[in-house]
Amino acid sequence: MKLKILFSFLLLLILASCGSNKKVIHKKNTGVVIAEPKPKELPSVNQVEFIKKLAKKNPRLNKQTLAYIKKYAPIAVQEMHEYKIPASITLAQGILESGRGRSELALKSNNHFGIKCHTQWKGERVYHDDDEKGECFRKYVYPETSYNDHSLFLTQRKRYAFLFDYPIKNYKKWAYGLRKAGYATDRKYPVKLIQIIKDYKLYEFDKFKKSKFKKEVKKLNKNNEIEQAIVIQKTAKNYYIVQKGDTLYAIATKNNITIELLKEINNLDGNTISIGQKLLIK
Repeated sequence: MKLKILFSFLLLLILASCGSNKKVIHKKNTGVVIAEPKPKELPSVNQVEFIKKLAKKNPRLNKQTLAYIKKYAPIAVQEMHEYKIPASITLAQGILESGRGRSELALKSNNHFGIKCHTQWKGERVYHDDDEKGECFRKYVYPETSYNDHSLFLTQRKRYAFLFDYPIKNYKKWAYGLRKAGYATDRKYPVKLIQIIKDYKLYEFDKFKKSKFKKEVKKLNKNNEIEQAIVIQKTAKNYYIVQKGDTLYAIATKNNITIELLKEINNLDGNTISIGQKLLIK
């Protein structure tokens, strides 16, 4: 009887240890922080009406994919206008690579494009099994930052430069061009992207004109420009210790940083600060 109890206990320990091995592992980078501004409000690209028509015409379309398009279409259009990448391609890549925003990596890191750390990445990271075991992936506070980082990834690497010679409405060339440039190891990657674009008519989002969209963005955000994520070193000189009489406005003005970003990088929900509190500044 005792041996049976001991065996059961050992079995439970083994199962517990196996269950603790997660596919995605978080790791803090204490030396620096990627300060991500809170995403700006973006205007509609008629995605709500667009989704309703699609669903009505073809009830078999995946509801999670439709929900993804409804949520992220304006961001894809925004990135298209800023970086000349077809919104249809960006959306299709997001859908495919994030499992409609529901993959383990996307849920744990807000990384919708499977962007790996590489040597220049200074922010938070997670480790996930991909082509190799335990690969390093970038972790974001907002999915929107992932979208912007994806755009930068394509525009700042020479091997993708030829893509920008293609017409922005030629999503087929872009799809095969990404494979040619070595973006994905899957030989069927272009076919998968094209199929998603066709099934969900994502090419319609490539038609949105920049002037009208940009005007609406400024109107919604009171003419404030959309801020990019920045890298801030976590060193003593980049911290400010709150003194008597200090306000967030005064600290932000003194250190040439917006109140919004100051609150964002210090995880402040309100405007309340206390004497002696250490605030990370730009």
